[in-house]
Amino acid sequence: MEREINGELLNIPTHVAIIMDGNGRWAKKRLMPRNVGHAEGAKAIERTCRNADELGIKYLTVYAFSTENWKRSVEEVTGIMNIFRKYLVDSIERSNRENMRVCVIGKRDGLPDDIVEKINNLEEATKNNTGLRFNVAINYGGRDEITRAVKAIADKCNNNEFSVEDITEELISNHLDTWDIPDPDLLIRTSGELRTSNFLPWQLAYSEFYFTDILWPDFDKDALIEAIRYYNKRERRFGGVR
Repeated sequence: MEREINGELLNIPTHVAIIMDGNGRWAKKRLMPRNVGHAEGAKAIERTCRNADELGIKYLTVYAFSTENWKRSVEEVTGIMNIFRKYLVDSIERSNRENMRVCVIGKRDGLPDDIVEKINNLEEATKNNTGLRFNVAINYGGRDEITRAVKAIADKCNNNEFSVEDITEELISNHLDTWDIPDPDLLIRTSGELRTSNFLPWQLAYSEFYFTDILWPDFDKDALIEAIRYYNKRERRFGGVR
């Protein structure tokens, strides 16, 4: 979809994925605790959802907490979980007001029971909204996602629901956490890091990558437009030749 933005005609990616990096560094630069940075990062999420919707992006997926993030200090993990608790509750009213559907991807086993309950409540409350589809990856790891998909497929093979010969890329995709949405067109990573950190390894096979030095709490609409502008400079061939 093309849209005129600031006098410039840009092709808007359907699905944008973001690795939100730099909360801790943002806080450290200001001599504040890391969890202050995570709280500011949560505000940046709300801002980015509104900006994405205004620009015409249909799907937004953010990497909020990885399966590896449990290795951080107890204090930091506890602080992040408390931010999730508040965010998941506050999001119900805000998401319904903005017609946004929220889904959480990742492994729910291992999350505190009350957070799982809040996730279920948020998803149920927003399931009929038809605006931006916002996906939050919590306790998510790409290799874990693929492993869970393989196990689910193996179980179905054992139960004679289909045979090994029936396994295709489409079948595998249909057993991933993102089974009902298109793969990302564009991946954005903030804070200057140049890796995908186990985020959507299957889905990002043909995505365009955009890296910026901006720390996540400072990411704004201008930064999102700049990423889209970069995306428009890329020629997407999906393995073919033009």
